[in-house]
Amino acid sequence: MDATPVIAATRFAHGRRPTDPVPADPAAWLAAQLAPGLVGPALPSDLPTTLPAIFAAQAEDTISTRAGMGRPHQRRILAAESAAILGFAIETPYGFRERLVAFWANHFTVSRQKVPYFVGNMVREAIRPHVTGRFEDMLLAVTRHPAMLFYLDNQGSIGPDSRAGQRRQRGLNENLAREILELHTVTPAARYTQADVTAFAKVLTGWSYTPSRDPFGFQFRDNAHEPGDKTVLGRTWPEGEQGGVQALAWLARHESTHRHLATKLVRHFVADDPPPDAVRPVFAALRDSGGNLGAAARALIALPAAWSPPLSKLRTPTDYVLAVLRAVEAPADQADRTALGTLNYLGQPLWGARAPIGWPDVATDWAVPETMLRRVEWANGVSARGAGRDAAELAEAVLGPLVRPETLRASARAGSAREALTIVLTSPEFHRR
Repeated sequence: MDATPVIAATRFAHGRRPTDPVPADPAAWLAAQLAPGLVGPALPSDLPTTLPAIFAAQAEDTISTRAGMGRPHQRRILAAESAAILGFAIETPYGFRERLVAFWANHFTVSRQKVPYFVGNMVREAIRPHVTGRFEDMLLAVTRHPAMLFYLDNQGSIGPDSRAGQRRQRGLNENLAREILELHTVTPAARYTQADVTAFAKVLTGWSYTPSRDPFGFQFRDNAHEPGDKTVLGRTWPEGEQGGVQALAWLARHESTHRHLATKLVRHFVADDPPPDAVRPVFAALRDSGGNLGAAARALIALPAAWSPPLSKLRTPTDYVLAVLRAVEAPADQADRTALGTLNYLGQPLWGARAPIGWPDVATDWAVPETMLRRVEWANGVSARGAGRDAAELAEAVLGPLVRPETLRASARAGSAREALTIVLTSPEFHRR
């Protein structure tokens, strides 16, 4: 096996399973995963998956908590959603697409600590359908989703001069407006001001949701919306819901947004310090396509820097756990028994980033001695359950020519099959993507 199939599966996906077929054309194999209509994880049939059902479960949990019975639905929904997406990643042949889903879910971070009911639904309904579509469609879907509205407190943002504002003596909450400008779209490179943040917060007043009646989701509350036109970054937006829709579409198509997204994509898939020569083609793909994320993904595949060994990115805990479980061909139900708890142990709980900026994407934030030691301890436990595997054969199947001679020599001298497998799974090259 030459290096390109391994690079394709490792840099762009979650790593090879030993029995995965070797694609004759790795770039074409990746591009095929950008086709519309590919399946996502199957969810348990008894899981409330629609917003009305989730809101009903939330209401039941509220009653249970008042009666001192805890929140059984909250735990069940979060556990089932988490196990489904991780289990799918362990077994899926569409690893590139799943990496894109995870990338955009981190870009639009919503923490399970605050919205345990809705975060999985947001990933399924607002992110997954748009990973190869238009960024403006994803941005609108995410901004309208109850998870984002609640996480960034926009359901309580009231225009000071609106009917509700004059009656309740309450005002703006700028969290959603600020994070859309700072993190999701143009970034401070667009030189927006505090006045722009305040004006954009007024644009988004009235953007809320209803948890107890139709439409069981996004609702524009006209009585809470700040009347009049608003000016953001030199553009004037009309009052009403459509003013917000138009502003989001314009921000999504902004050159600063395209540059920001291109830089983040190259940092995630290619190098901690994104090479300008790699950022430019991805930026051009976004600019020329009007923000088409499929075009950006295809531009990533075409980057010469993306196919140059050695692999330079350190796998995050999530990437590492999924790669190990794929390497030992763990079944999807390991997501329940192994992956979820391990991610907590390694410091990257699923959907658990502590701030709206999401999880970091550079090695210095993850190469912490204690955490790296925990990786070794965990991999040693996995090796005990897969000790019947030949470490050299697994290394050849999963790492191919990227495995170092030093790793093979060390595993050959190991005192047991378990130790040999641990050496491969904790080698420097296995930690890279």
